Amino acid sequence: MTVKDKRLELRVTGEQKELIEQAAALEGRSVTDFSTHALTEHAHEVIRREHQLTLDAELFDAFRAELDRPAEVLPGLADLFRRPTVFRD
Repeated sequence: MTVKDKRLELRVTGEQKELIEQAAALEGRSVTDFSTHALTEHAHEVIRREHQLTLDAELFDAFRAELDRPAEVLPGLADLFRRPTVFRD
């Protein structure tokens, strides 16, 4: 069982509160359960949209053409990969 030990406080208008309470009651849920479910679902959607790459057909075709091009040999790249990393854990 997940422990719910964090709080999130919101201020809403009377109209918003009544609407949320009515919707929660219609689904047979508590206001807390209804609200956390709705907020979590919307948060997932916002994050998904932010991480999704969207291109129109013309740009997608250009992107695919770049991916299909043969790789180029870049002078010094192999040497760069042989150097010790500058990043440390």
